[in-house]
Amino acid sequence: MKVAGLGFKQDVTLASLREALLAAGGSAGLAAVATVSDKADAEPLKQLARECGVPIKAVPAETLAGIATPTQSQRITERFGTGSLAEAAALAAAGPHARLIATRAVSRDRAATAAIAEGDGP
Repeated sequence: MKVAGLGFKQDVTLASLREALLAAGGSAGLAAVATVSDKADAEPLKQLARECGVPIKAVPAETLAGIATPTQSQRITERFGTGSLAEAAALAAAGPHARLIATRAVSRDRAATAAIAEGDGP
């Protein structure tokens, strides 16, 4: 199962999410997109999921806390307890033995990040 994890600012656009996903490797073969639960209802994310033909996996913030990620952001660590929201969401949603196949990529406007993980599923 291949999952794209997405982190984004409140005012993110579909274009920014699309750009970050493309920079991380694109949507080919994705089974789902994932983000922290409180962002899962964002309209631009719903639009991206529809475009890609995949469901959104909402990951509780407490699940993300403590997931080790290669990318480290002090702001994200302070807020979520993990170095990269996108990487942690991808890993959590792809299953217990997931591995990153694309580390965090950032949109040019810095409003969205994406990472891709592959795993056995939940």
